[in-house]
Amino acid sequence: MDLDGRQAGTGKSPASAISAGEVVAHDPDGLAVIDADACFLDANPAAALLCGLAAGAVAGSRSPFPRPREVPTTRVGGDLTVEWEPAPGVRREFSYLLQEIPGRQRWVVSFRDVTVSRQHQRRLAAIAKVASSVASKRSLIGTLEALAQEVARTDSLAGVQILTMNSAGDRLHVMGTAGFGRSADFFANLMECRARGARLLMLEALDTREPVVMPNRYEAVMADPAWEPLRENLRHPRWDWFASVPLVARGEQVGILNAFFAPGQTVGETELEFLVAMAEQAAMAVDHASLLERERDLARREERQKLARDLHDSVVQQVFSMMMQAKSLGVLVGRGLPPAPETVAHVADELSSTAEDALGDLRGMVVELRPAATGGQSLASALGSLLDTTAARAGLRTELDVDATAAELAGLDGDLVEDVYRIVAEAVHNTVKHAEADNLRVRLSMPAHGRRRRLVAEVTDDGRGLRSAEDRGAGVASSGYGMTAMRERAARWGGAVRVREVPAGGTRVRLTLPVPAAVPATTTARRTATT
Repeated sequence: MDLDGRQAGTGKSPASAISAGEVVAHDPDGLAVIDADACFLDANPAAALLCGLAAGAVAGSRSPFPRPREVPTTRVGGDLTVEWEPAPGVRREFSYLLQEIPGRQRWVVSFRDVTVSRQHQRRLAAIAKVASSVASKRSLIGTLEALAQEVARTDSLAGVQILTMNSAGDRLHVMGTAGFGRSADFFANLMECRARGARLLMLEALDTREPVVMPNRYEAVMADPAWEPLRENLRHPRWDWFASVPLVARGEQVGILNAFFAPGQTVGETELEFLVAMAEQAAMAVDHASLLERERDLARREERQKLARDLHDSVVQQVFSMMMQAKSLGVLVGRGLPPAPETVAHVADELSSTAEDALGDLRGMVVELRPAATGGQSLASALGSLLDTTAARAGLRTELDVDATAAELAGLDGDLVEDVYRIVAEAVHNTVKHAEADNLRVRLSMPAHGRRRRLVAEVTDDGRGLRSAEDRGAGVASSGYGMTAMRERAARWGGAVRVREVPAGGTRVRLTLPVPAAVPATTTARRTATT
């Protein structure tokens, strides 16, 4: 019997067969007959509708299902699933049953649309997976990168970006991305687009603390000359609708999640609920990282208290010894007993030696007690103190070369300055610990890069270089936590750390960071007023 109820070969339609045909025609599930090549021979109206086919043009059309002979025998007659794209950007997922008609090389397929339920399951699984990642990972960048990939994969989006706000609330940094390539100049280019008059929906979402959704956004961006600085970055992959969801933690904006939907996709209530849930997880990750940083600050304060105790136990005692030696000479002179030249020479040697020890200890403690850098100019002085202490303690010959003006350095973000100092300090520490070098040079510069500038810091030594062929091939001196922390600090600003062997002998660590643009004052002011 065919799907319309006619008996095969007779052309007659008894009353009982007509009743069965009506049932088939009105069944909400898809019912179809396919051949060995998985092409439709016949289908009920529900099947044609589900597959996006015209009711009169089903026969001969390719079906969503695999060739029946390619389905494992053990699965024939069981519940199977298949994905189908009836139109570009329109994705369906069918659950189906397959049954062969004996001796006919035809198969009956019964199927239904499970797209929504499977999507719901995947979204719940994605939220649970990301929540577990937020709780377990130490790296904020790694967490947000994985979160962006999970959002894109779960809903088959064209692209996802997660940007975080710096502590001053005037800059955003791309911390996680999927679909699009990572661009160090993305935010600077975005600010240039705004200066040209482009409408930035993400800033509107930040200002209102509410999600912003815009249909047909791709065509508007590509047609607007104001978007020229970012047009190539956003051209591929192709997308259409755009949604921007703010990240809010403890009542404070900490970033933004941007979702770029593939052509044919639309943003409904369920899609937006999923983005909001993932944005909440991203905000939790940022907040968790902030709490960890506060814990580290507390640990540093405790370390400073320890250094203060060390100061009392070492330098204070050394100065007290110097004072007593000087007083002994004064007592002798006061009694009319001028000390012998050899006694004066001995006391002078003791004073000199004790003073050198005290000076070395003081230099080390000054660097370790150094407050976090708060301005660009303090970066140069902090690096100078670091090298002076390194020279005193390790016996290295050190040199600091600063190729930037005071005004250029003073305009740097305070958090960026802190990260640069920490990266350079770690590189210097690695040199002292591993390089067996005699000379160490730090160079700080801000060369022009197009219409903007970059900050470059290089630490170069004349030591033994990278220790193994594996290290040389990878271009790294260490794969430990120190190098990971250096790279994460750089990536926070869209920069990179490269470690290379110097041809003449030694190692060079090169940090390159784009100097970021600032968030418009309206956003900063609103954020300040609400915190």
